[in-house]
Amino acid sequence: MTMQEVVDHPSVPGGIVVGDDGSDLSQAAVRWAAHDASLRGMPLHVIRSWSMLTAPRPTTAHAGFVPPLVDFEAAVREDMERRWEKLTVEVPEIEVRLQPVHGSAARALLEASRHAQLVVVGSRGRGGFAGLLLGSIADQVVRYSRCPVTVVHPKS
Repeated sequence: MTMQEVVDHPSVPGGIVVGDDGSDLSQAAVRWAAHDASLRGMPLHVIRSWSMLTAPRPTTAHAGFVPPLVDFEAAVREDMERRWEKLTVEVPEIEVRLQPVHGSAARALLEASRHAQLVVVGSRGRGGFAGLLLGSIADQVVRYSRCPVTVVHPKS
């Protein structure tokens, strides 16, 4: 019997990468990235980083039992599939690859930037400090990405 392992490194052989943290702004960033990927004829990699604290509750969770990490990863993937099931209807010319990645969002996006043509992030997601123009993850991606970065700002 082999133990299943959670994915802790994104698999991006090229294309457009976008971060999804579940916020309204990341939803706008994913839609923007989908249209851009369509124009470029490239696949879209939607990356959602997660931890046990940020993942949806797995169906296997119950009082007194903490499910294994693979159950949390499955819950994240199911949430992403629900969230983005209509994206290929909205933008039919694209291939969408959903990638839940266990660990830091900045690390996952920066790692993905090694082989991507573009990384797209929202300017402020669920975290950050009120005084920052960019969210802390967007700031790290802009500073250290190995490819161009587009930052999607909220509409005023």
